[in-house]
Amino acid sequence: MPDRSGSPAPGRRAALAAALLLSVVAACAPVEEGADGATSTDASAERTLTVFAAASLTGSFEELAERFEDGHAGTRVEFNFAGSSDLAAQIAAGAPADVFASANTSTMRRAVETGAIAGEPEVFARNVMEIAVPAGNPARIEDLDDLARADVKVALCAEEVPCGTAARTALEEAGVQVDPVTLEQDVKAALTKVRLNEVDAALVYRTDVREAGDAVEGISFPEARSAVNDYPIAVVAESAQADLAEAWVGLVTSDEGRAVLLDAGFQAP
Repeated sequence: MPDRSGSPAPGRRAALAAALLLSVVAACAPVEEGADGATSTDASAERTLTVFAAASLTGSFEELAERFEDGHAGTRVEFNFAGSSDLAAQIAAGAPADVFASANTSTMRRAVETGAIAGEPEVFARNVMEIAVPAGNPARIEDLDDLARADVKVALCAEEVPCGTAARTALEEAGVQVDPVTLEQDVKAALTKVRLNEVDAALVYRTDVREAGDAVEGISFPEARSAVNDYPIAVVAESAQADLAEAWVGLVTSDEGRAVLLDAGFQAP
């Protein structure tokens, strides 16, 4: 049975004395400086910016992260990409985050109402829906009406996430009722079902179709005009490095950031 009393055994006393001596010697040792005058402690210091962002922003934000890190020495950008509603819930529960970028304004508004957001969110991009089908379009999908066919397997996002809300709006506008075989928690998961040929079609964002390359094809439809999502971004209230978070927001909303987003298929706000 281990000794839980306050008096250590003789062997432990010797070990503790040796450890104390080593710590004193280490404290008295000179601090090494590099050629630029920075100490070894300074050289190893690194700031990490944690960005919670909608899954549809993956490609664009990863490209912007490389540019941000190049312009902010010693900074690393880490992402949590997921459905916007899940991200908002994580932030509200105390998950460490510096920036939140949502795929719709309603999710951001709820985050603001809970006190999770500092300042006023800024809309930086817009996105529209497309029908994603596997390369070659084997089910011969042409429009939203085809998604209601009994022989067509469809993936949708769950209604509580922005891509699901947008899909529901478009389907209601078209007067089409779809019985999906799966409801996914973010747009990337819905698109993966198409890429793996597990479904014949999915309603996703245009940007995700473009990012998938030759693996999928996108079909536009007029009802998408009623289901355009605005993307807001803001600094999280509990961020311990608001200056760095604001710098990231500045990059995303700058002309440079907008060019990257437009190239990915987003629209200007």
